[in-house]
Amino acid sequence: MGKTVLIVDDAAFMRMMIKDILVKNGYEVAGEAENGVVAVEKFKELAPDLVIMDITMPEMDGIQAVREIKKIDGNAMIIMCSAMGQQAMVIESIQAGARDFIVKPFQAERVVEAVRKVIG
Repeated sequence: MGKTVLIVDDAAFMRMMIKDILVKNGYEVAGEAENGVVAVEKFKELAPDLVIMDITMPEMDGIQAVREIKKIDGNAMIIMCSAMGQQAMVIESIQAGARDFIVKPFQAERVVEAVRKVIG
């Protein structure tokens, strides 16, 4: 079975884009979430190999969600997504426990490269 990924982004089209890239490269999308609150619940429920997490979302942002997920599983693998110019947030998310980050708008190759680097 392929590695499973939970995709977290408040924009449905972004989730669809990421899902498309992952599926084409042999990864299985375990689930999707539209904000950090849902992401934490889905992480508990699905125990994915990887979470791809947007930083800016309603209800609970990606950085807070990373902290919550890391409390559940200290070994959780998380890659952050951020728009251009959010360097401070990227640094904060890495400190919170994210393994890598992808900058939007992203290229498929960069997404795949980050995923392979983190979970193989």
